[in-house]
Amino acid sequence: MSTHSPSPLTALTSDEQLLRQSVIDWAETRLRPLVREMDETAHFDEGLLQEFFSLGWMAIQIPEAHGGSGGSFFEAVIVVEELSRVDASAGVVVDVQNTLVNNALLRWGTSEQQQRYLPRLAANTLGAYALSEPASGSDAFALQTRAEKCEGGFRLNGRKLWITNAREAGLFVLFATIDPAAGYRGITGFLIEPGFKGFTVGKKEDKLGIRASSTCELILEDCFVPAANVIGELGRGYKIAIETLNEGRIGIAAQMLGVAQGALDCATRYAKERRQFGKPIADFQGVQFQLASMHIEVEAARLLVYNAARLKDAGADFIKQAAMAKYFASQVAERVASQAVEIYGGYGFVKDYPVEKYYRDAKIGKIYEGTSNLQLQTIAKLVLQ
Repeated sequence: MSTHSPSPLTALTSDEQLLRQSVIDWAETRLRPLVREMDETAHFDEGLLQEFFSLGWMAIQIPEAHGGSGGSFFEAVIVVEELSRVDASAGVVVDVQNTLVNNALLRWGTSEQQQRYLPRLAANTLGAYALSEPASGSDAFALQTRAEKCEGGFRLNGRKLWITNAREAGLFVLFATIDPAAGYRGITGFLIEPGFKGFTVGKKEDKLGIRASSTCELILEDCFVPAANVIGELGRGYKIAIETLNEGRIGIAAQMLGVAQGALDCATRYAKERRQFGKPIADFQGVQFQLASMHIEVEAARLLVYNAARLKDAGADFIKQAAMAKYFASQVAERVASQAVEIYGGYGFVKDYPVEKYYRDAKIGKIYEGTSNLQLQTIAKLVLQ
């Protein structure tokens, strides 16, 4: 009989513990003082973004040969979680870079594309992932952006919407169809740089939450893309998009876990400090039960997120677990943030206190990178197979 016992899901290696503590320390000292200003101005501090690169957090899984850290997917989850505990906008900036853009290039990019772009993504270039369109949200493959073959490459025409990191990005993984009649089999991935003629970053959205993270439309008007910038095979873009988003779901789940934990931390501290009827409100059973329920939900979400990330790193099937983690963590984030506002009472409803922002930031988790209904659809399909 084997004497080896599997490690608990929440047990971290020494390297993972060091990484977590370094992110916590940095987020508290460098990020937290700027959160409110960035939220109010809807602008992400450029100095913080530069530090993300210098700290290696934008290239966690990129091999050292290309300037990255050569780390694990789970390490990316740790960074996203702990940044989001302080500011969900910071978390999603790092998340999109690692789980979508870098991931797509690592899995589907040619050797030449990897040599050209991965060092830049590791050093100073922010990436964006452009799939959604005005008429193509949950129905992700009803794309209308068209790519027509021409001498030396393709000309793209169309419009993308809701593109995270778009304002600051130096590389876009963008999807268009080369044959509308072929349906999803016509979809193809392209690597587009902001300097490409005919490519424009359009309106920046004024959002409810994650306001410091830029979300913009993209406009393509006879945008020429060289043939060398096709990522993956022609007509196989749907496969790249689906499989990349499967991993991206875990990243968003980690972001929502961080939001929930941040709101819970605030509510727990406040309940110990706020006095009513001559004693801290934490002494009242009603508040104690509320906090206990919040802690249970956050811990349950953490187990789902960590399990999905560990499965991914182990090379096991993780699609159902990723959908479950994304669905549950986003539900928990919204509930816990809402309860945190209630524990703060009237103070929770004003911007001088932090929990109203957690509440606003939590809402997006049930919407982007696959709505909660789509996660349920994915789970049901896999359960019923």
